[in-house]
Amino acid sequence: MNCLISNVKTGIGQALLALLIIILPVTVSAVAQKDLKNGDIIFQDLDCGPMCDAIEAVTEGYQGLDFSHMGIVYLRNDSILVIESIGKGVVLTPIDRFLNRTQKQHLVGRLKPKYNGLIPQALGYALLCMDMPYDDDFLYGNGKYYCSELIYDAFKHANGGKPFFKLFPMTYKEPGTDNFYLVWEAHFNKLNLQIPEGLPGCNPGGMSQSDKIRVLGFLN
Repeated sequence: MNCLISNVKTGIGQALLALLIIILPVTVSAVAQKDLKNGDIIFQDLDCGPMCDAIEAVTEGYQGLDFSHMGIVYLRNDSILVIESIGKGVVLTPIDRFLNRTQKQHLVGRLKPKYNGLIPQALGYALLCMDMPYDDDFLYGNGKYYCSELIYDAFKHANGGKPFFKLFPMTYKEPGTDNFYLVWEAHFNKLNLQIPEGLPGCNPGGMSQSDKIRVLGFLN
């Protein structure tokens, strides 16, 4: 009888544990700057106004988090730097300057171990892209780079020209409607370009959910 009761209790305990795993949100750990490695990817929620809001509204990041920017870690001597495309183009930014753009938490992703061999070539490619212009057109393959496009191409190059991360049809419309965000209409009108609705591209939110990386946690 005691054995039977014990088995029942064990079964109930296992069922409750399984239920809690389903109900409770998955938490992520804290990551110290000193533990960053070459090739780590930092996802950032920038407060850049309506454009960042529009990006975050139509893209979903890891566990529903919002991201509008990303960069890749490059360790040089005793310095932690981030290779990113922002503002006028591709630059090398000290980690503190990168982090100080926003008070929101930064998520760190790291390639799964079996892909570590790609990191040196990916970093080399990204460094060769230094000073290339920012891709305000948001068109893949036009010789310019927005933030996630730079990292996409860096790992594509390292992977022998084969896609490593994924491209998806991009949208510039308000969710659930057929209306473009006003900020995008104004942006592309200023460039005298059609809105590239449905053309392939990538974004920080989507890349934060890639099965090629594992999320380490928030940077502290």
